[in-house]
Amino acid sequence: MRGFKLSIALTGFLALLAVPAVAADNGFYLGASVGQAELEIDQLGDQVYSADFSGDDMAYKIFAGIRFITFLGVEGAYRDFGSPEDELAELGATVTADLAGYDVAAVGYLPLGIADIFAKAGMIAWDADFSLDAGGGSVSVSDDGEDPLYGVGFQLRFTSFAVRAEVEYFDVEGSDGVYMYSVGGAFTF
Repeated sequence: MRGFKLSIALTGFLALLAVPAVAADNGFYLGASVGQAELEIDQLGDQVYSADFSGDDMAYKIFAGIRFITFLGVEGAYRDFGSPEDELAELGATVTADLAGYDVAAVGYLPLGIADIFAKAGMIAWDADFSLDAGGGSVSVSDDGEDPLYGVGFQLRFTSFAVRAEVEYFDVEGSDGVYMYSVGGAFTF
């Protein structure tokens, strides 16, 4: 009986410790992440050359958000997907893509004590510059648009600081997929 009472007391004490950690995460937060971006395009188009493009590069994002309640928030970010490039062997040319954008997304959280699993859905406004360099000549093409984004992630919270890992997919028109894999941190105020 004494062991049972001790177990109940210990469980209650641990539950009280967890409450401030969960409550501290609601509010405004700022963060940054770094990782890798992958860009896949089946046909670059007639303006550059009808060829497949597959490249990756280092990417980063700076984000801010507000977590209204334990399960829901909104997040906005500026992200730079780097400059993925691909060699077009049939032309002896290199194609480079510079892609960046601003986005906003709704974020749903599944709290797991000091950790969260989260999913997001939103829109990105992006700008892209493609350049084809072959020998002494080059061709450049620019494009922009607004398209959907989706993501999933996991974060581990240490009071007001969180370490997070994410996978995000951007349904950019004309591409077979733009992905960003990143790790970073966020601080809740």
